[in-house]
Amino acid sequence: MNDFLKNIENGPAKLGLWQSLATPYTAEICATAGYDWLLFDGEHSPNTLQTLLGQLQAISAYDVEAIARVPIGEAWVMKQYLDLGFQTLLIPMVESAKQAEELVSASRFPPLGVRGVASATSRASGFGKDTSYLAEAQNRTGLIMQIESKQGLAAIEEIAAVDGVDALFIGPADLAGSLGHLGNPRAEEVQNAIDDAISRIQAAGKPVGIFAISPDDAKKRIDQGVSFVSLGTDIGILSDGCAKLRAEITG
Repeated sequence: MNDFLKNIENGPAKLGLWQSLATPYTAEICATAGYDWLLFDGEHSPNTLQTLLGQLQAISAYDVEAIARVPIGEAWVMKQYLDLGFQTLLIPMVESAKQAEELVSASRFPPLGVRGVASATSRASGFGKDTSYLAEAQNRTGLIMQIESKQGLAAIEEIAAVDGVDALFIGPADLAGSLGHLGNPRAEEVQNAIDDAISRIQAAGKPVGIFAISPDDAKKRIDQGVSFVSLGTDIGILSDGCAKLRAEITG
């Protein structure tokens, strides 16, 4: 079974941190901080397959799960991320059951799906040394569908019901824009929509995750029973820390 999915089955919410700096050095620093998972962002960060590879290698010695957000839910992109060694993928902007079905197919080798086969040259299979990889890959792969639009909200139950969809993740920033509150995820309409989405995902029997917009928001979501929550970004920590240090001197 996928290690991340196994970890979120029981116990308290698993705490994560977004990785957007796209460097192995900072990824390794974050891996020492005690988070349960790190999210390597291919959608809004300057990541390439080479930078992602370096980061995976940098954190491999630490007890932290690696999740990758692909830039777009396309089979050729997902194939490359899976071959690289990511076992859990977060797919942005999922809005229908049909789209979710296509994404599941893209993550599975034939005859279960359409993922291209290159096991002897993929890092995920130990470059062919893991002889069980082709048979077991579908059991090791985790797919998280990101709900971040009005269309996605409307289709929560249908998306959650798709076989192979393992969890759903709420993205407040894009959701706020879709609901007419760009830049203001704290708007009452957005917050109500998030509360409703969490309840519906849980009722559908799937784990739910969220990107918290503040520590207080993270505590609220944990109290609501979310299974995994991102507490912030490496960029945010660096930016805030730089400003705070200077302010302590200059006032």
